[in-house]
Amino acid sequence: MDIKKIIDGPLGRVDPRVAGFVYERLKRIPLVRRIVDKEFEGMLDGMEEEAKPYKGEFETFARMPEKGRARQEILDEMRTFSERETDKWKDGYVSGAVYHGDEGHIDFLNEVYAINSQSNPLHVDIWPSAMKFESEIVSMTANMLGAEVANADPAANKAFPGEVVGTVTSGGTESILLAMKTYRDWGRAQKGITSPNMVVPTTAHAAFDKAAQYFGIEQKRVPITDAYRADARAAKKLIDKNTVVVVGSAPAFPHGIVDPIEELSEYARRRGIGCHVDGCLGGFMLPWARDLGYPVPAFDFRLPGVTSMSADTHKYGYAAKGTSVVMYRGQDLRHHQFFTIADWPGGLYFSPTLAGSRPGALSAACWASMVSIGAEGYRSGAKKILEAATQIKAGIAEIPELEILGDPLWVIAFGAKDPQVDIYRVMALMTERGWSLNGLHKPSCVHICVTLRHTEKGVAERFVEDLRESVAEVRASPGGEEGAAPVYGMAATVPVRGMVGEMLRRYMDVLYKV
Repeated sequence: MDIKKIIDGPLGRVDPRVAGFVYERLKRIPLVRRIVDKEFEGMLDGMEEEAKPYKGEFETFARMPEKGRARQEILDEMRTFSERETDKWKDGYVSGAVYHGDEGHIDFLNEVYAINSQSNPLHVDIWPSAMKFESEIVSMTANMLGAEVANADPAANKAFPGEVVGTVTSGGTESILLAMKTYRDWGRAQKGITSPNMVVPTTAHAAFDKAAQYFGIEQKRVPITDAYRADARAAKKLIDKNTVVVVGSAPAFPHGIVDPIEELSEYARRRGIGCHVDGCLGGFMLPWARDLGYPVPAFDFRLPGVTSMSADTHKYGYAAKGTSVVMYRGQDLRHHQFFTIADWPGGLYFSPTLAGSRPGALSAACWASMVSIGAEGYRSGAKKILEAATQIKAGIAEIPELEILGDPLWVIAFGAKDPQVDIYRVMALMTERGWSLNGLHKPSCVHICVTLRHTEKGVAERFVEDLRESVAEVRASPGGEEGAAPVYGMAATVPVRGMVGEMLRRYMDVLYKV
């Protein structure tokens, strides 16, 4: 029995929610459970080998060694790992992931980290430098994103008066989680909302789904238009008395398109609710693209309806991994993010973000990256990236079997116009040629997020040539199943979200398997 045939067949012809309900109950039957287990084992066998390339080559530690290993031996082994893994990204074969990658910049940040390795912002009395760095990171980021305009008229949004403030977080996901938790608590305190919802585009980052699960917030999903932007009119219709925040992306991760933030934020302002702009991917690119004359729609605190933003310093801010910024219009709103407890036997305790102890060295490295690069450096980097992206887009446009989705600036999603071309097989063949691209769903497509790594001489040309050859290979032999193409294909076509989710949970089990 082929469980996928059942999913594609009988279950594939019913509403996905009904299919999911039926699947969850069918798999409780022992025979069906065994069939499902067998199907997943077959899919995950190859993935385990790929996810555990060092298994059998290096010593494995399932238990603490009785006697500690020599430090030099540990360092030598780590250098081996680093050298092998650096080879995967240093020549520009990876979509996103490493946004700067220059050896001198990395060495500089590593030196900054070493100097501040013991710093912990939880103990501000011992490391006041940590809060100097973090407060200035927030201020620099906010002013880059229109805070000066917003602060000139702090009463422009009557429901959220005040100047732009914020905190440093561990990454885009934490920034989004904190913002959604903040609006939940604000809605409860200010409007008495006990069953909150957020109006979120289908293309918004998965962290919003995570926030909905973590914090018990209903998600109302906004469809996208043919231009791959959130449908603003549809969003307006979804806002109701329990809505605490409307979300837009600048740009959205899948297709690199900026949502109609001006319209979305104005709908929110008129209703007296929040509007969060997820600028995690574009916060450190769009301001410089605008300076350079590229067509960037209004998206930041210059709009009075925008009440919060997230922007990742560890992406195009070129900081070490592990920092982001979340910003709010007014201290009163930010207060709903903070945690305090006054009656704990351990004393007075407070923390601005989810973590208690935090690595102050990461904040120091972030600050050092920003002040060492400066506006001129960020503008120059953006220019190089946008020029490389323009070259890549032109090359893709010359491949007749492919089409670019929407009109992106530097995050370029492309799908297949020709039904004979399986875009996931194209991605698999690009993987064989050394590329690491992002597979996307609904619609089926692939994207490349252009970084400074792709601006090196010959990288854009090599990408287009390898893509052309991969497409030709798929056309010459339709029906193949290279690499992860079958898994991506299943995730794109199977209507049962629970089945795909179970596969992903099992894959994470594999990752933590010693």
